[in-house]
Amino acid sequence: MSSSASSVESGRAAESTPAPGPILLLGPPGVGKGTQAKMLVKQCGIPQISTGDLLRENVANCTPLGLEAKEIMSRGELVPDTLVNEMVALRLDRPDTARGYILDGYPRTQGQADWLDARQVEHPDNLPVIAVQIKVNYNQLLRRITGRRNCPVCETIYNTYMNPPEKEGVCNLDGAALVQRADDQEEIFVERMRTYEALTKPVIDHYRALGRFAEVDGDRPIEVVAADIVATVRQFREA
Repeated sequence: MSSSASSVESGRAAESTPAPGPILLLGPPGVGKGTQAKMLVKQCGIPQISTGDLLRENVANCTPLGLEAKEIMSRGELVPDTLVNEMVALRLDRPDTARGYILDGYPRTQGQADWLDARQVEHPDNLPVIAVQIKVNYNQLLRRITGRRNCPVCETIYNTYMNPPEKEGVCNLDGAALVQRADDQEEIFVERMRTYEALTKPVIDHYRALGRFAEVDGDRPIEVVAADIVATVRQFREA
């Protein structure tokens, strides 16, 4: 069977299963949210919704919301929740979200979580959001981030701890000198962790209080973590 045919069959299989509804993926930098979101897109047949992608899309397309956001960012200010919420609302109105969607990077604040829950209530056919936090040991996260090295030529990614190149500092494929991104420095990582924990704790507390929060161990093979997330969401939906 060709890859395209296989993809179609996978999509049909996903659509034949019960609707997963909206899934919020939580986790600090380096935990693998993006990777897991892509896995869930394939397994569940629902789209991934990233506020970063929405913002870039609106700015690139010069939509009214995008132009407003661009002006705000040009002043060095953060895009307010009200504007982000409007972008999310328009995205959730698209037909491909009918069975559910995967939220990555939103809601990021208590205000955004309150707005999203209120919107779900206003749409009786919508299932409530299930929040799943991917947990990885702090020291393991630190190694994932600070050990990361990129090839500037072929874009292959290495890790000095877990997936080192054959020759230190040199890409196996083209011999180019590997580089470390500025935000992969330990000092930056520590600050990003502080910011994540400060912002996300209210969101976690919010969904925990509603009985719609769970944690999964992210320090396992990618496929195992994805299967655990799907099983966790299914348990909530069947409860």
